[in-house]
Amino acid sequence: MQRLWLVFAQAVTVAVAVLFVLMTFKPQWLPGASGGPLPLPAPTLFQAAAPASGASGVASSSFALAARRAAPAVVSVTATKVASRNPHAEDPRFRFFFGDRAQNQRQLGLGSGVIVSPEGYLLTNHHVIDGATEIEVQLADGRSTRATLVGSDVETDIAVLRIELPGLPVVTLGDVRALQVGDAVLAIGNPFNVGQTVTAGIVSALDRTNAGSQFQNFIQTDAAINPGNSGGALVDAVGNLVGINTAIYSRSGGSLGIGFAVPVDTARQVMEQIVAGGSVKRGWIGVQPRELNEELAESLSLPVKAGVLIAGVLQDGPAARAGMKPGDVVVKIGGKPVVTLRDLFGAVAAVPPGTSTPIGVQRGAQALELTVQVGERPPAERQVR
Repeated sequence: MQRLWLVFAQAVTVAVAVLFVLMTFKPQWLPGASGGPLPLPAPTLFQAAAPASGASGVASSSFALAARRAAPAVVSVTATKVASRNPHAEDPRFRFFFGDRAQNQRQLGLGSGVIVSPEGYLLTNHHVIDGATEIEVQLADGRSTRATLVGSDVETDIAVLRIELPGLPVVTLGDVRALQVGDAVLAIGNPFNVGQTVTAGIVSALDRTNAGSQFQNFIQTDAAINPGNSGGALVDAVGNLVGINTAIYSRSGGSLGIGFAVPVDTARQVMEQIVAGGSVKRGWIGVQPRELNEELAESLSLPVKAGVLIAGVLQDGPAARAGMKPGDVVVKIGGKPVVTLRDLFGAVAAVPPGTSTPIGVQRGAQALELTVQVGERPPAERQVR
């Protein structure tokens, strides 16, 4: 009996040891394990009803109600970064003259963010948190907490953070399609780390583009946007979020009345892709395009006057495999007309990588339709689209 009990005890000990090893090194072998991180919950977003036709703006002598509605959801973001190490840091002579500056130094980046869902998702700018080792978020009600970076997109300068606190204030998303030049807007953020600040202005222009990325179309506003406002909210006259403040045009570093915000519909699309898959995936066909003007079309004896001229095709890229050649003019993608470079970039990017789409081209006097299996745009790609 004693021998049987000893065998049983040894068997239990071995089983517990095996289970411990599996849980530590191979949890995916255990029943019910998925082999990867748990999926993030989908964000619950609050979309404002579309305004009546011709009533996108609200005439009022005060925007206090709009500020009260939106301001609680705007937070201050502090990103801690480590400065690059000086290559002479280990030189005793360098350390003698410069002391502690030879060591890596921590840098603080200040910006703003907007809480857009009760699950704790925040929108801010990629450049605010780029390279950060720690991200701290302070709410307007005084609470502060550590934030987790869910993901970011360099092309649109949008980053998604997540915090875990109860009773989070949430901003309502506005309808950018109803926004008009001249509509009143408020910029809310933490400029120069002075504390939450609200500035008022109007929409100066829509669909402003940036030469650095073909996937940015900004809302331009004269509401004062200063350093620290990056990632903050641009809201309409009733307090609905219409944009994420991202950049200013300035020769002094301060506001000159020319600020830019990423439209909220663009930010929302980026966030939903990041939450669902961890990154933004855009279509790519591997071409070097250029604008087609009337003079160029005449010099090439083309029967079309509108479209995008393909100046180069990447060898063995998606477009090359489909038979596209330099000199072709893209006139349609997926049945939609292509007139400008922005039309081309947007239409290709919208096609899920790995799927095929028809592309209408004009090759001399011949109209062709090519079926291109779209690839995935490389993250750092800027020249070959």
